[in-house]
Amino acid sequence: MRRVLIGIAGGSGSGKTLVARTIVRELGSDRVVVIDQDSYYKNLEDIPLRDREGRNFDHPDAFDTDLLRRHIRDLLDGLPIEQPIYDYAEHRRLAETRTVGEHDVIVLEGILLFADPELRDLMDIKLFVDADPDVRFIRRLRRDIVERGRSVDSVIRQYEESVRPMHLQFVEPMKRYADVIIPEGGHNKVAIDLVKTKIRDLLRERGAARATAPRVSVV
Repeated sequence: MRRVLIGIAGGSGSGKTLVARTIVRELGSDRVVVIDQDSYYKNLEDIPLRDREGRNFDHPDAFDTDLLRRHIRDLLDGLPIEQPIYDYAEHRRLAETRTVGEHDVIVLEGILLFADPELRDLMDIKLFVDADPDVRFIRRLRRDIVERGRSVDSVIRQYEESVRPMHLQFVEPMKRYADVIIPEGGHNKVAIDLVKTKIRDLLRERGAARATAPRVSVV
């Protein structure tokens, strides 16, 4: 059975993670795994820390998309991967990795997922999580200070210099690729229920296809 790939895109702070966690909670963590595009930021450990902080992390070129594609294809084929672990404070990959095994549903979430045509083609369902700009900024400010050790000034500067302009140039136009646009993110219960129903339908169809597939005997 080919696994189901759900792509969840949207601006920084839009609520993508809450949507992904809601799907995991409703379907069961033994069946669903979440892969963050952020884990696939390019490793900048060979660059001085001061220069790393000045990089544009909201442009498609900031990601190691080749590795992400390869890992997603492996997961869809039922193969394990070693997912990178990214250190946001120092803008580098850690030496250790996260082992991800076989799951029925892969939820891939990130701000720029739909920018890559090959990744889009692999997705069974493409979701775009939408939220007002002020809501997204407040959420990002709170997250980056609490979880990523950033200062208020650095968060505001990054938002003005790269987050907002890259959102307008790359993220917002990607709505046209979405199968479903979800306002209010994980708080939109109606949209989440519709997505869950579609995922279950896909799993049933593929499970039935596997069950009825002809067996080949080797004599």
